[in-house]
Amino acid sequence: MHNAPTLIDTPATTPARKRNRAVIGAAAAVLTLALAGGAAYAYHEYKKPSQASAADCELAQDIVNGAQQISTGSVPDAEQWAKRTGDKRRKEMKDGYLGATISHYEGWAVETAKQNAGRSAEVPTKQDVKDLQSKARGHCSDAGVTITMPPLGA
Repeated sequence: MHNAPTLIDTPATTPARKRNRAVIGAAAAVLTLALAGGAAYAYHEYKKPSQASAADCELAQDIVNGAQQISTGSVPDAEQWAKRTGDKRRKEMKDGYLGATISHYEGWAVETAKQNAGRSAEVPTKQDVKDLQSKARGHCSDAGVTITMPPLGA
């Protein structure tokens, strides 16, 4: 009688096969993390405000500085300043979203001048100004310019 060959008992996986599985698993994990990181970055870039140029941000800060002075002056001067500044902003500022934010501050400067002159006007709170400042800074984050908006009428 002839015996059939016997199978040699070997472990289900060899050390080389275990190493290959570990390397493939690590590579898959790194790839997954890279894809997730890239997607998160792309979403962040998509959701962040439009980015203005350094020139736009510097013009915005100049307007804010002027608004500080005009908010404590006469109403006619404030209104004339707002017209001149608005024309200049619309002509020179390329980022319309930053321009809209700065326009809001310009309007508040005129309203503050009116209130200081005894006219009834609704002026922004310190929190309103702080919120607007944060919005303007968001538009200038890539330009390296930090917009500073102090409360008006001080």
